[in-house]
Amino acid sequence: MKLARVQNAVAVQTPEGALVIRQILAIGKNYAEHASEMGGSAPTRPVLFAKNIAALCLGGDEIVVPKICQDRPQVDFEGELAVVIGRSARDVAREEALKYVLGYAAANDVSARWWQKEGSGGQFVRGKSFDTFCPMGSVTPAAEVGDPQGLKLVTRVNGEVMQNASTGDMLFSVATLISELSRGMTLVAGTVILTGTPSGVGAARTPVVFLKDGDVVEVEISRVGKVENRVRYE
Repeated sequence: MKLARVQNAVAVQTPEGALVIRQILAIGKNYAEHASEMGGSAPTRPVLFAKNIAALCLGGDEIVVPKICQDRPQVDFEGELAVVIGRSARDVAREEALKYVLGYAAANDVSARWWQKEGSGGQFVRGKSFDTFCPMGSVTPAAEVGDPQGLKLVTRVNGEVMQNASTGDMLFSVATLISELSRGMTLVAGTVILTGTPSGVGAARTPVVFLKDGDVVEVEISRVGKVENRVRYE
């Protein structure tokens, strides 16, 4: 199912019609090795933050690094499995959670690390929410994907593998995340959940690998698809 722009929004083109993406929720530190490489411990509860809906862009679009992020190297890649909620969910049991999934997509939780860690009083949202900082590929129906914990995720920058992991390594499974996030909080149809990134991000490498003007980032997930974008400095 392709993504398309509908007026000022992005929508999934389903057989029943267009489902507009309403919000982006994201999970931090959902892979133990990533939590460790970033200097933290594995969380005991899901770490939740949000990305501005205007950060969403399509495969083939440019990741545009704004001038506000160009005063130092800081813009990073984070390959992730995206979950698209197809019907509103509230207080969902874990055993029923996957029934609310329309489909899955490859996504890139692009992150401006200074703004994430230092520029916003300790909150992630600002560093994660600049325009075009959430590329997402076409949505593969849930029935075609099957078990979301049995997928291989690979992130490449200019063809070089940076991340290579299994979604089975998630600390909190897709079903667990949907169940937990829906407790007392409605996940409206059109919610996207970014399920966290595995180890290998640029900020944790020696030397660091931050995105440069002209770089090409590709996130590919088995049975789901891929998203590819070129980086352009504003």
